[in-house]
Amino acid sequence: MSGVTLKGGSEGNRVTTYIVEDYMKSFGFLSFGHYGHGRGPGDLSAAQALQDAVEIAVGADEIGVNGAYWRVHHYARQAAAPVPVLAAAGARTKRIEVGTGVIDMRYENPLYLAEELGALDLLLDQRIAIGISRGSPEQALRGWESFGCTGSTDPRGADIAYAHTERLLAAVNGVPQAKLDKGGMLMEGEPLTTPGLRIEPHSPGLQRRLWWGAGSRETAEWTARQGLNLMSSTLLTEATGAAFADLQLEQIRWYKDAWRAAGHGWTPRVSVSRSIFPIVSDLDRQLFGLRGEGSQDQIGMIDGLRSTFGKTYAAEPDVLVEQLAADVAVQEADTLMLTILSQLGVDDNLHVLQAFAEHVAPALGWQPNTSGPATGYALD
Repeated sequence: MSGVTLKGGSEGNRVTTYIVEDYMKSFGFLSFGHYGHGRGPGDLSAAQALQDAVEIAVGADEIGVNGAYWRVHHYARQAAAPVPVLAAAGARTKRIEVGTGVIDMRYENPLYLAEELGALDLLLDQRIAIGISRGSPEQALRGWESFGCTGSTDPRGADIAYAHTERLLAAVNGVPQAKLDKGGMLMEGEPLTTPGLRIEPHSPGLQRRLWWGAGSRETAEWTARQGLNLMSSTLLTEATGAAFADLQLEQIRWYKDAWRAAGHGWTPRVSVSRSIFPIVSDLDRQLFGLRGEGSQDQIGMIDGLRSTFGKTYAAEPDVLVEQLAADVAVQEADTLMLTILSQLGVDDNLHVLQAFAEHVAPALGWQPNTSGPATGYALD
């Protein structure tokens, strides 16, 4: 792939130039959808948080942002049922893709989810990017069982998540999921020789818009073998002593190698998430300045696993360009997701996105949504 020249910050008359072989083409926002009790600013009600989510997507679409994504958590004051939000945001926007990062497959009825995603994909002309995964730690004790998803023998429920994912992929690819009752009511034009019934509505190629949130190198390889796009977040459930970006770069390259070996015949996409706050005003400095001062990768425990957490970027635009140009995982991915604080409300979040789009993203090779749908890099 041909590189791109990035113009960084200046010292006197000297301009720093960075040559990046692979570089970010698309960026979006990733919201955790937090809300509170509706007691005032910073303490959103559920209704306000949902309405704000749609309005942020509308504003981001106008800025040229490529994607609007939401985390999904159950039994928490956060976004939980994503499809209504995605449908509402999609109906109000023109170009931005809407999606999740990620749906917890332990909780899902895979056939009902296949129906919902098929309908959503058709309604929005394929403007979706649906991230799914095993899920993250939660406050509910085996909460998926209260949703009727029983039978897991794994303390973290990974076995049932993978089983649900296998059936979801079969369903979206048109594999029959029920037998035809020849003595019952037949759809018009349905032959008696039909061996089985597929999930409807069926949206051809839907799997190409599904992603897996991978937390390790091994899971990234599994993701590639399944024919799913790769979504890598601000933490990895590994700690080797390497810098977070270097560890994530290795994860992405394992994924790409496994994808080539699998021979799927189409080009996947790869996203990484970062906490990034451009400082372009005194108010930005008050809100975000401390987040970036001395920020560095951290090692900690999550879900019983020793993990590496990425640092926060909060600085003036020229500094951010230099820092992100040096982030090897951002360079290797085609899509960058900016984590946003839903509690800030619509205006402040759009300000962050506008500042990134205006002052940082162009120097990183960004192609706004007016350039067409987001795409990955060919793995030649």
